[in-house]
Amino acid sequence: MIQTIARWGLALILLVAGVGHFINMDEFRAQVPPWMPFTDAVVIVSGIVELALAVALVALPKHRATVGWIVAAFFVLVFPGNISQFITQTNAFGLDSDAARAVRLLFQPVLVVWALWCTGAWRSWRERRAATP
Repeated sequence: MIQTIARWGLALILLVAGVGHFINMDEFRAQVPPWMPFTDAVVIVSGIVELALAVALVALPKHRATVGWIVAAFFVLVFPGNISQFITQTNAFGLDSDAARAVRLLFQPVLVVWALWCTGAWRSWRERRAATP
């Protein structure tokens, strides 16, 4: 029950963030590292991916563990944007100090763990591993 609520909560966060990519593009542009080309395309594609992941978290129960690994990988892949925002001291999302941007960096691993736990991805991996002689 708690994992289900956590999974729906994570889906809601991804849904809000995904929609946010199209409503507040400037805020999301701030997270795209300056060395990446096609900033607007990166913002749009990542928004679409977040929306798809939100739907997948609630609509694909037979593939829940796989979705968990994919969501966790997504959080790892966007982490360089958070690091870039910290290094370049770019203000966005109300993060207007180095301390605030640094604290935000600490939450990315939490999102990874959350995705793996609430989808049962870790449990599934451990069970498969234990069943392998």
